[in-house]
Amino acid sequence: MSIHHRSRAALSLLAVALFVLPAARLAAQTAAAFPSTWRYTGRARVAEGAHGMVTSGSAVASVVGRDILKAGGNAVDAAVAVGFALAVTHAEAGNIAGGGYMMIRMQDGKAYALDYRETAPAKATRDMFLDDKGQPTDKSVSGHLASGVPGAVAGLLAAHQRFGKLSRAAVMNPAIQLARDGFVVDSFHYRSLASVQQRLKLYSPAAAAQYSVNGQVPLPGSLFKQPDLARTLAAIRDQGRDGFYKGWVARAIVAEMQRGGGIISAADLAGYQPKWREPLRITYRGYTIFSMSPSSSGGATLGLILNIMEGFGPLPPFGSTALLHRESEAMRRAFTDRNRFLGDPDFETLTMLPSMLSKDYAAKARADINLAHATPTPPFDPSIKDGPNTTHYSVVDARGDAVSTTTTLNNSYGSAVLVTGAGFLLNDEMDDFAAAPGKPNMYGLVQGEINAIKPGKRMLSAMTPSIVLNPRGELTMVVGTPGGPTIITQVYHVISNVIDHGMSLPDAVSAPRQHHQALPDEINLNTGGFRQAVVDSLKAMGHTVTFKGGGDVQAIIRIAKGWQGVSDPRGGGAAAGY
Repeated sequence: MSIHHRSRAALSLLAVALFVLPAARLAAQTAAAFPSTWRYTGRARVAEGAHGMVTSGSAVASVVGRDILKAGGNAVDAAVAVGFALAVTHAEAGNIAGGGYMMIRMQDGKAYALDYRETAPAKATRDMFLDDKGQPTDKSVSGHLASGVPGAVAGLLAAHQRFGKLSRAAVMNPAIQLARDGFVVDSFHYRSLASVQQRLKLYSPAAAAQYSVNGQVPLPGSLFKQPDLARTLAAIRDQGRDGFYKGWVARAIVAEMQRGGGIISAADLAGYQPKWREPLRITYRGYTIFSMSPSSSGGATLGLILNIMEGFGPLPPFGSTALLHRESEAMRRAFTDRNRFLGDPDFETLTMLPSMLSKDYAAKARADINLAHATPTPPFDPSIKDGPNTTHYSVVDARGDAVSTTTTLNNSYGSAVLVTGAGFLLNDEMDDFAAAPGKPNMYGLVQGEINAIKPGKRMLSAMTPSIVLNPRGELTMVVGTPGGPTIITQVYHVISNVIDHGMSLPDAVSAPRQHHQALPDEINLNTGGFRQAVVDSLKAMGHTVTFKGGGDVQAIIRIAKGWQGVSDPRGGGAAAGY
């Protein structure tokens, strides 16, 4: 047997060994790794169910999905119902005028990837967001010009048409009822709406009116109704995709564009099509992970991080300087490649994609890591060509079908522009292009010419909906999150926390995280999540350390009595099972 094959066999044995270590010992090791004052310890929202499970960024939407499962729908039916419900109950990110990605794995073992990312309008140009000095403007972030052609409705309906069991009316009626009859505002929704009122008033008085009652933010406990949105959803229910991409809703979108200087046309809307892609297959310590392929960068970047980390063998303890250094250096290298080499495969030749998923390529990247000192990110060459608000939901049904869906408007409440009379917000996804290759976007990502704006092109995304199988090939975990570029590293952390550090899923989701995206050249740590001695050691190794929070992981894991759903305590969501 070759050294390479012996190593792989040893790693497979290691994966099994990690799970037979005493749970109490692993829990004690983890608990000792970060401060006892960590604010999210024990606060994950957890539900268990013998048959099916849904977890999302909205407790109301999760219940909608659970009830669809109980009514005989499968995981895709529930995912589509949740997607439309989130457009009502989670307006900061849930949407019908954004886009996203859906990973599907059916009980027969076949996996599917659906890309319903937005596209650049036909009138879009490479330099449309630059001023006369070649500098990026804020027009890619707020206002009518920021919107790409929406893909969410086409994507949800395509998934339902291919795999759903229930009627379109059955999966859409709950969302219509929530919009028409109202839902009770909770404290999370109230704070979210309150935080965006000034931006909505600035860019879209209609939006400010939509998300207020008598000029005031609806208080917790009040009933919030959206009759215009209900009418739009009913049109989609009754007419399918034509109810959104043609007819009165499409005319309302075009009229809104003309009112505010946007460029989406009737032809752009009528011509939009989602894309079925080949899912990326990643192996890690005997486990298999299905994740999203380009136009999302999520799966490839996650794969490179995991492949680099796998070669270190057993990892240092959670929260240690040694682990954080290794992880940050792996992330640095993966994001460097992500920003240079990935884009829309329908427009660009992604010659480096196979390398980013290769164990040999990862070994070369790992050999370049100095275990004693930070390695500065190399200068960025944007010419080389070889999300913040997003939300995620996970679904498993009684048969074992699984869906992992991440969908977004990009910025919180998208472009802040409401389609007057139709009751929904438009996205600001044009900022996810490299508006000025080599210069940072709203997330600080510095990207290359491969992600420059072209008409009809999909902007690169970090969304990473993922499905994990155990070494026996059984469905084990469904995971994803919002968070712009941190989506990728958050998904990495949850997977590694479970596989490498033996954490329960609630602990894996609640644990502090770090992020490194190559540029800016800094480690970002969750505030209060790591010991000061560790932070000081990282700085002594040459790292610049910053602090931030965030994330809203929604994950499901197999347990002895069925399924456990976990909603991140950082967000306002919940799980619902039966």
